[in-house]
Amino acid sequence: MSGPLPVFTHLLHLTDHRATFEHALLTEPRREHGYCVDDMARVLIVATREPGAAGPVNGLAGKALTFLNDAQSYDGRCRNRMDSAGRWQDLPSTEDHWGRMVWALGTAAAHSEVGLVRRLATVQFERAAQTRSPHPRARAFAAIGAAELLSVAPGHTAARELLTGYVATLPDTAPDPEWPWPEPRLEYANAVLAEAMIAAGVALDDAALLDRGLDLLDWLLDLETRDGHLSPTPVTGRGPSDLGPGFDQQPIEVASLADACARAAAADARPAWLEGLRMAAGWFGGDNDLGLPMWDSGTGGGYDGLHADRVNLNQGAESTLAALSTMQQARRYSPVRQ
Repeated sequence: MSGPLPVFTHLLHLTDHRATFEHALLTEPRREHGYCVDDMARVLIVATREPGAAGPVNGLAGKALTFLNDAQSYDGRCRNRMDSAGRWQDLPSTEDHWGRMVWALGTAAAHSEVGLVRRLATVQFERAAQTRSPHPRARAFAAIGAAELLSVAPGHTAARELLTGYVATLPDTAPDPEWPWPEPRLEYANAVLAEAMIAAGVALDDAALLDRGLDLLDWLLDLETRDGHLSPTPVTGRGPSDLGPGFDQQPIEVASLADACARAAAADARPAWLEGLRMAAGWFGGDNDLGLPMWDSGTGGGYDGLHADRVNLNQGAESTLAALSTMQQARRYSPVRQ
């Protein structure tokens, strides 16, 4: 499998001295909407897992770490939204942005090629790991971060306690073999629920949990494949009786599948995971329900959504980071390193 390389030009264009702007009007940042932890966590992930990153990409990691540190409270909770003047707009909580922050900090601690980034990310991780979230996706994001840190520091107490606590919250296996998903409907970033099980199964040497995560991802990948290409769950969700394709489709769904397939491929030799990665990269390249490209491969800018009749050509941070993340994962498993 080979494909286009991640290109950081547009992401850098969306970023000022403080952070990456959340939204864009076509290619131009919409400064009036400010910044968010959700996106800066994603920035930290893609920046620190980019091998041999040039100075500007390393600079993104530094900005992300500073932003996340400023967002955190001493008790581990964090704010999410900051306006363009640098003022926080909300109170600390443990919503999804907290989980994404923990995921990013664990990833940076495990994969950054810069020693200072690894050390600072570990300190911030330990602060964030003091608390827990009641929200399933936030817990799953955080579990992946804990598993990443344990991959390089198996004795890390806070990471292990966070991960074992996550496993204890998992619901029993769904009783309906036709709908094994742990929720009555697919919602958003769905593959993260399977990926967290896989990550925890590997980190805790729990073969049953690993197999459960793999089986769940296999079911999801099959459900979201249509005529040989990905047709991901739309923003309205998907239930057992819903027929595809559904719209609007969001790039973050595809990136979530790519992340989960990459983690599955590292733990299991089934060819389905590499095929899933190929389809995820292909979705951005135009192998989707409309046959239209979902990113600008020259700048790395990702388009904000696939509607029933057109592409949303705005290139916001979430969509751009989803494209970059997907291309990183596809490159990781390319037989010819580019």
